[in-house]
Amino acid sequence: MWLNRQYLVKFSGLLLVWLAAWYLGYLFAAFILKETRTTSIAILQDIGKKPVLRAPVPKRQKCDHWSPCSPGNYAYRILSGGGKRRMAKICFEDELLISEEKGNVGRGINIAIVNYKTGKVTSAKFFDMWEGDHSGEMMTFIKNAPEGSLLLMVTHDDGSTWLKNDAKKLVEELGSKEIQNMKFRSSWAFIAAKGFKLPDNIQKEKINHSDKKMNRYDGWPAEIQIEGCIPRNLI
Repeated sequence: MWLNRQYLVKFSGLLLVWLAAWYLGYLFAAFILKETRTTSIAILQDIGKKPVLRAPVPKRQKCDHWSPCSPGNYAYRILSGGGKRRMAKICFEDELLISEEKGNVGRGINIAIVNYKTGKVTSAKFFDMWEGDHSGEMMTFIKNAPEGSLLLMVTHDDGSTWLKNDAKKLVEELGSKEIQNMKFRSSWAFIAAKGFKLPDNIQKEKINHSDKKMNRYDGWPAEIQIEGCIPRNLI
């Protein structure tokens, strides 16, 4: 009788241990199954997602060109003034030759002279064509540019009121096709070479006339710009 009780106690103990082990195993298996299911769903969701492609930040080019000039070329950009606050700019090989930042831009016609061989500016000046007669002074400035020079010209505000015919003729001889059409507050940009010829396929000149119905600013037309690349082996 005593032995039966002893066996019964042992059996009950083994049964409790077995039940506890089974329950712990059940809990562990349920946890593993849940984690596996969650991970599988996440993987499937990731597969369904389209990859996010991030475009690289574009590299800044000389004179803020959209695309770089080929090696062996000069980069230039000429931007006319717009209204009272947007001042004209002349950039050559990523250097501002005339700008508000440099403090050398003004009302009228702005001109920068660049040594073609070195790519360095030799002189820069503006000529007020609204107040005072500076047309002759501008002619002297242009005539004094050495052979083998690039001349970059641009207007800010008005460049026509005091611009005389002989000055227009001089600029026309440099290759301008629009200087004779200059009107009050026309936006104008022009690049020329002295003593050599620029390629035919580059932007050399652009003009935009003031029009009350079309003006971007009150009394002023929109800015215009020309830009491009000039080979360094023209002379």
